[in-house]
Amino acid sequence: MARAAKKNQRNLRPATLAVHGGTLRSQFGENGEAMFLTQSYLYDTAEQAAARFQGKDDGFIYSRFANPTVSMFEERMRLMEGAEASRATATGMAAVTAAMLCHLSAGDHVVAAKALFGSCRYIVEELLPRFGITSTLVDGGDLTQWEKAATKATKAFFLESPTNPTIEIYDIRAIADIAHAHGARLIVDNVFATPVLQKPMELGADVVVYSATKHIDGQGRCLGGIVLADQGFIGDHLHNFLRQTGPSMSPFNAWVMLKGLETLEIRVKRQCESAALIADRLAAHPKVKRVLFPGREDHPQYDLAQTQMSGPSTMIAFEVKGGKRAAFKVLNELKVIRISNNLGDAKSLITHPSTTTHQRLSEEDRREAGITQAMLRLSVGLEDPDDLAEDLETGLDVL
Repeated sequence: MARAAKKNQRNLRPATLAVHGGTLRSQFGENGEAMFLTQSYLYDTAEQAAARFQGKDDGFIYSRFANPTVSMFEERMRLMEGAEASRATATGMAAVTAAMLCHLSAGDHVVAAKALFGSCRYIVEELLPRFGITSTLVDGGDLTQWEKAATKATKAFFLESPTNPTIEIYDIRAIADIAHAHGARLIVDNVFATPVLQKPMELGADVVVYSATKHIDGQGRCLGGIVLADQGFIGDHLHNFLRQTGPSMSPFNAWVMLKGLETLEIRVKRQCESAALIADRLAAHPKVKRVLFPGREDHPQYDLAQTQMSGPSTMIAFEVKGGKRAAFKVLNELKVIRISNNLGDAKSLITHPSTTTHQRLSEEDRREAGITQAMLRLSVGLEDPDDLAEDLETGLDVL
């Protein structure tokens, strides 16, 4: 059986944990993390099998429950996030769904920010009500709305910060205080910030979710998700829910995520630097109506971003003059930046949210969330930032 690599890793800094955290080694003493492609495990005796199923013997039973490679990824993420426990899932949306359904019941109530990824809105507005769980959507930046929306039945607050795609920043600490005053948990989707730029648990969040498909993989290869929380939430609610419903992460995908984590910090920092340069170039272009980037002083929540994030994000939202037709024309002119709804990749990717990631929302809901037909969402990659800026300027110049 795999065994812990060595020593207490709690005092190591995040960049070191991203390389070494949670490593398990087999009897062969491999340097690179091993990929355990197995569904089941063997027991030395019938008594050991019985003890393991009763939770009296440490070890693996079945890879739907736990797997050594997946466990390494979970432990590495736990250490980087500063959480007590974590569980990986097959996708980011599986992580969001499980974080909700594992502890909510009929009669419970959820308060969520309106500015959510389209699939997250589906979970809150359409899926949860099927199980008798009601919800209220609020303007995430208005603390009064969070306070007024909470009821005796409220069990969870849910938000993204920065938001997808409008890059709004919400006051996580203040919202956590409101949630806790009403006996509710705060669940934060931290995918745009990554664990490198923001630590929601240090700001009071109870549960943090990621689509590991994005920056954590970082090269557009695999799907994955993860939920991080205290031991009580994971042990009392999430663990058995995942065990019985089965949205398990593949050991191969976990191995890819482990490799991604080794370079996460240097990738994100480089992408942030490039994003800052590109945001300034976009803001100076006469065909650009508005740029939304937390690293610019003209961002509506610039001061808040400075206090709760250690960097500005790898994401930029901007509006072009001329609406949807102009936005499409820019997209179709690009040669280096490619059109895709993914993000956090080494390759720069751009999309038109109104017709892709948020097309399920009504025009009224999109308008209320600040998602216009002229808006484009750019995920900045690792290319030379001047090449990216010139590519965008060439596209804009044809308008």
